[in-house]
Amino acid sequence: MKLSQFKFRLPEEQLALYPSYHRDECRMMVVHRKSGRIDMHLTDEEGNTLTDEDGKPQFIEFRHLINYFDEGDTFIFNDTKVFPARLYGTKEKTDAKIEVFLLRELNKTMRLWDVLVEPARKIRIGNKLFFDDSGTMVAEVIDNTTSRGRTLRFLYDCPHDRFKRELFALGSSPLPHYIVDKRPATEQDMTDFQCIFAKNEGAVTAPASGLHFSRELMKRMEIKGMEFAFITLHCALGCFHNIEVEDLTKHKMDSEQMFVEKEACEVVNRAKQAGKHICAVGTSVAKATETAVGTDGLLKEYEGWTNKFIFPPYEFGLADSMVCNFYHPQSTLMMSSCAFGGYDLVMRAYELAVENGYRFGCYGDAMLIIDD
Repeated sequence: MKLSQFKFRLPEEQLALYPSYHRDECRMMVVHRKSGRIDMHLTDEEGNTLTDEDGKPQFIEFRHLINYFDEGDTFIFNDTKVFPARLYGTKEKTDAKIEVFLLRELNKTMRLWDVLVEPARKIRIGNKLFFDDSGTMVAEVIDNTTSRGRTLRFLYDCPHDRFKRELFALGSSPLPHYIVDKRPATEQDMTDFQCIFAKNEGAVTAPASGLHFSRELMKRMEIKGMEFAFITLHCALGCFHNIEVEDLTKHKMDSEQMFVEKEACEVVNRAKQAGKHICAVGTSVAKATETAVGTDGLLKEYEGWTNKFIFPPYEFGLADSMVCNFYHPQSTLMMSSCAFGGYDLVMRAYELAVENGYRFGCYGDAMLIIDD
């Protein structure tokens, strides 16, 4: 397919700058990929649309997800944990303000980090950056990796755990630029921009579809007999990169580290073999499971990296349902959703989302794609 086929007009006011007050009370559109039906409103047992006190249709909310699944159905979650990756420092001598975005630690002993810097034109090999008023957290640029990429060596002599703790204390939640360009990240964002089941540190952006799950909802799902499996894919910034080619087969995705362990495989494969529904929570989970699924349709243990790029047409080998958000035009995340639900049907859902005021982005509303 072509890049231009994923273009649509997204009103700026529909970009969510803040999450819903309660995680599980955002709107949720339900897309039935076999019948082609799209549901936005609550209905009674006879199919009549329910209305509020003012006579307006009541929208389906994320907490109603539980109504679409039964005992034994299994959800696969990404338990990666976001760390406070965005720091602001000053350049030695000039005191120019520099944004440093931590990507990943390269060497614990030498305190080496792969980072992005902005404005990049001001940062050269040999420059030193200061990150606190006392001048104790200092980093030296030792290599250029890309146009914006640098390797930093932090000049901080202390045990590694203390170094990480003090470095992260200087950072803020790595919200995407379409949010922080309009309002600053707050301490609350470190909670809001983190899934409640986050466990394994390494992500520089949240697996956004998992943000909708509250402890109360997951407890209700557990009581109903649904099963949970957890895999890890450390979400990187590739999903925010602009695609520069019209022919999607020529686009190269950034690699992301992922882990699928034995326990997750056992939970998922038991449900799969019993004929239960398997729901991928987010496009990161879909990417990971499609990397690790075998030709027999079962999930395999995996430790490594993936740069899998999923766009239509694509035949998924494991999950038969998916939770996703409403994403930006021409984004790889939107393309993955279209691949799962069917291009024409998901594009129609996006049209309805724009027309009906759904919120887009990491803090936005959800879409549930089911196989009926």
